[in-house]
Amino acid sequence: MDCGDVHRRESTVILEVVLHRSLVHWVPMRILLVSDLHYRLPQLDWVVGVAPQFDLVVMAGDHLDISSAVSLDAQSIVVLQYLSLLRAAGHVAVSSGNHDLTGPDPRGEQCALWLEEARAAGVPTDGDSVLIDDTLITICPWWDGPAGRLATEALLAADAERRPQRWVWVYHWPPADSPTCWTGRKHYGDADVAAWVARFRPDMVLSGHVHQPPFRPDGAWADRIGPTWIFNAGHQIGPVPAHIEIDFAAGSATWHSMLGTEELRLQDAEAPTRSVF
Repeated sequence: MDCGDVHRRESTVILEVVLHRSLVHWVPMRILLVSDLHYRLPQLDWVVGVAPQFDLVVMAGDHLDISSAVSLDAQSIVVLQYLSLLRAAGHVAVSSGNHDLTGPDPRGEQCALWLEEARAAGVPTDGDSVLIDDTLITICPWWDGPAGRLATEALLAADAERRPQRWVWVYHWPPADSPTCWTGRKHYGDADVAAWVARFRPDMVLSGHVHQPPFRPDGAWADRIGPTWIFNAGHQIGPVPAHIEIDFAAGSATWHSMLGTEELRLQDAEAPTRSVF
């Protein structure tokens, strides 16, 4: 992927983009986290509809659906239109998931090639970093081989050197051995991100990929590993996706789903006991 510079001024917001290394400056208050929408258009409609209520919308991977009768190329065209609507409504950060891979990158490893069009439209995505006031958001790709793994580790290491007061990762897969990756039968998490969380100690990891954890009594939508909060909203049917609202000003995170609502305080040392079961 090529590198370049784009400079844009929109009212009081300064957007400074270096492809793969975006720096965006604005003041956040509330973040909406969704993931695993899998080309469910009513859920995408809902996200666009509520986006103006949030300072940042995070879409943590699996926007497409490899099991759909609609081709990935056609799906990506539609999802790009939704991302344009989200960009027009405010601010959005988008990472890839395993369903989003559409072809080989220059290193011969699979990647979400179509997200380059989102980046060109001003949407921070795989490999970009977003600086929002005192919060650095690192957007990690779904990597598919050793070169991608090394590039992701290098991205995290570089951002660790310049982390401000708060550091948040967007990474599609939750860490191994966390209740946020519990399927109901086993832990299905990423050992690499678990090691990186232990090494770099970010404040938050916004993830998805494993659909079941929030809907299992022994699973969770939130977990705390040392100083790091792990969030995974899970996946549900219907027009409204399971989602998490993070409010830095209020110091809270709230999970919304068909099962009900749960809330935690960000200053708590651990996730609270589940209340929806």
